[in-house]
Amino acid sequence: MSLTEAPPKKPRTPAAPPVAAQCYHCGESCDGSIVQHDHAFCCEGCRFVYSLLQENGLCNYYELEKMPGIKVRGQFASDRFAYLDNADVQQKLLRFTDGRQSHVLFHLPTMHCASCIWLLENLHAIRPGILQSKTNFGRKEVFLAFDPALVSLRQVVELLSFVGYEPEIRLTDAETKRGKKADRRQWYKIGVAGFCFSNIMMLAFPDYFAGGHIEQETLRQVFSWAGLLLALPVFFYSANEFFVSAYKGLRQRWLNIDAPIALSILITFSRSVYEVVSGTGSGYFDSMSGIVFFMLIGRWFQNKTYDSFSFDRDYKAYFPLGVTRLSEGGAEQPTTIAQLLPGHRIIVRHNEMVPADAVLKKGEGYIDYSFVSGENTPLHKRSGELVYAGARQTGGRIELEVVKTVSQSYITQLWNNNATAGRKNAVQSFIHPWSRYFTLALFTVAATAGIYWAIVNPANILPAVSAALIVACPCSLLLSATFTFGNMLRHFGQRRLYLKNASVIEAMARINTVVLDKTGTLTYTEEAAIEFIGTPLGNAERNAVYSVVKESAHPLSRLLQKELLRQDAQPLPLAGFTEHSGKGLEAIVSLRRMRIGSFSFVHGRDAEEANTATEVWVSVEGVVRGCYGVRNRYRAGLAEMLKGLQARGYALHLLSGDNDAERDNLRTLLGPDVALCFNQTPQGKLEYIKNLQLGGARVLMLGDGLNDAGALLQADAGIAVTENTSQFTPACDAILDASGVSLLDRFLVYARRGKAVVTASFVLSICYNIVGVSIAVQAAMKPMVAAILMPASSISIVALVTIVSGVVARRLFGKAAR
Repeated sequence: MSLTEAPPKKPRTPAAPPVAAQCYHCGESCDGSIVQHDHAFCCEGCRFVYSLLQENGLCNYYELEKMPGIKVRGQFASDRFAYLDNADVQQKLLRFTDGRQSHVLFHLPTMHCASCIWLLENLHAIRPGILQSKTNFGRKEVFLAFDPALVSLRQVVELLSFVGYEPEIRLTDAETKRGKKADRRQWYKIGVAGFCFSNIMMLAFPDYFAGGHIEQETLRQVFSWAGLLLALPVFFYSANEFFVSAYKGLRQRWLNIDAPIALSILITFSRSVYEVVSGTGSGYFDSMSGIVFFMLIGRWFQNKTYDSFSFDRDYKAYFPLGVTRLSEGGAEQPTTIAQLLPGHRIIVRHNEMVPADAVLKKGEGYIDYSFVSGENTPLHKRSGELVYAGARQTGGRIELEVVKTVSQSYITQLWNNNATAGRKNAVQSFIHPWSRYFTLALFTVAATAGIYWAIVNPANILPAVSAALIVACPCSLLLSATFTFGNMLRHFGQRRLYLKNASVIEAMARINTVVLDKTGTLTYTEEAAIEFIGTPLGNAERNAVYSVVKESAHPLSRLLQKELLRQDAQPLPLAGFTEHSGKGLEAIVSLRRMRIGSFSFVHGRDAEEANTATEVWVSVEGVVRGCYGVRNRYRAGLAEMLKGLQARGYALHLLSGDNDAERDNLRTLLGPDVALCFNQTPQGKLEYIKNLQLGGARVLMLGDGLNDAGALLQADAGIAVTENTSQFTPACDAILDASGVSLLDRFLVYARRGKAVVTASFVLSICYNIVGVSIAVQAAMKPMVAAILMPASSISIVALVTIVSGVVARRLFGKAAR
């Protein structure tokens, strides 16, 4: 069975009269007219995928999850992935090939459940030549090994697409490295530090238990020198990042938190080496290696939460890798985006992105600019009109002539303007001033102790000063911040807010102004509130409207189709169906002539007053019955979230690239005092935020499209909202799943309370240091005391901040979403 051909017509199991149902494959609402093996399907595509899985004995796919499939959208185009036959494209995408086996890694944004994993890892049962497939659910990636003699790269992608898991192949895929290798150095450093720390501790136990007086001198020296040898890789390899960071800070005349840590490690190691070489003691190698080990673990923990997300992107991340170009003779040729030149003819199909500024030459364009401009109503484009790059065609196939290359197109200029227009305010973390004060206080105490012992007993100068510098290590200070923010990142992630790094938490804690985008941020992207205004339609007339709109691919037709299915509409036979591009639909249903579309199409005249609202008018047998008003549908819980922000003193602003048709609804939601700005350009949004910041505001921007990219970069904290956290979003500080928009007020509260938790843990850490230093300056600090005190302080602080930050999260959010 070829996947590049249309699904063959197969005998169907006799079915009962159509009733409203859910598709057995994808779960979408359907009328039950397509049935096989007593299962209803919404389209021939879903039924065909079911047949394909059944033929290959893979129907266990439907047993792992209920209705796990992805809807097979539209007609499968046999030449859509023809560009993958291009040798240059293959070379850029393949990770490995030797003629007998090829490896490739794809990002699959539609992977969502256990059934997806099961099906993707059993692709070899569907297509001979696929040798192995392995999924990474967290990153939504699949690794495929295949035999190029039996199956081509193009056929692999066609198979994935047909079963509902179309890979996202972007222009950046051809320019990035072959697979992002994990930074193994961090693991090696943790492993070395952990191994050496545990063995040094074991070697130190005899000395501790003997009170520092091992009777066998030879054995004592063996243990001491073995500890020194084990401490060398910790000091020179595992701890080198602390010294590098401290050195860079000092060069810039900035005392960061790593400076006192590096100093403590250096003093501890130096005194320990002196004691071992001079034979006066066994040193503090266990304390030194413990400091390094705990610090490295803390940094790994903090980085782990967001390592699967990409926050820094350029314009190339939004473009597909290949496109279909028409030769002078009219033949279709696959080509890469980078090879497009002015004058080239290209083909853009349903739901594909226009890759370069181009003039429409053939077909009717229904152009969705929402990602670029924020305008959520598709524009009708006719032959000869200019279509900008970044637009998405929501209608059928169109032909365009390129007028600018990708690098010179509007979307590229928009990105470059946004990317260079503003930078984050350089506000230093509140942790670093603590390190300065801590270091100054430590030096003052050490100097005072040195002066005192110089007068009283000079022999105690070195033990007292060095012990004070050793035991007063600020590791517990850093661990408290690291583990608090690391644990907060985890709790944010459980609620599907993924922060770029811990500094974003501090930025969110300082926010006093929130700027909101409308389209796709406050509203659903693929849902609408639809209400019929006029003479009510009967069931038969409603069924007739459904029968007409289900034949159209126009976005408004699809919205109406969904709404009517929810009202249990049933399909009726129709004849003479005609779609008038940009106007409306016409057909005869059950001997009734139906006209559905714009005001002018249905009434036969232009409207007397311009109306910014979206309306779909209906006439039956020439009698206008009314219209369906299509309004934005606002996200669940939005009103409570906005009230929560205002109650906590945040100033609210709304910036929208859309028109003001929703002004009244937004005024009801936001109140009379909130600034509402419509028809905003991307540059206008950026300048608006700049002006707020000049007035002293600390701004959080919540947006979703490329038209928000500049504002997200300019804001003190920029959060990109997406329906799928693994899909491409503008460069930002955080990625928020759309389902979590209603939690924004609580996210900001949690960030503020996290800072309070860190401050409280700092106070506890200082108390530990006071106890340790008070013993050290008396020249009474024993290695065993240091070995107990330092880990005890670190572990207790880590436990405290983990428990407290978890309790605060549960009180604010309740049980974590899974």
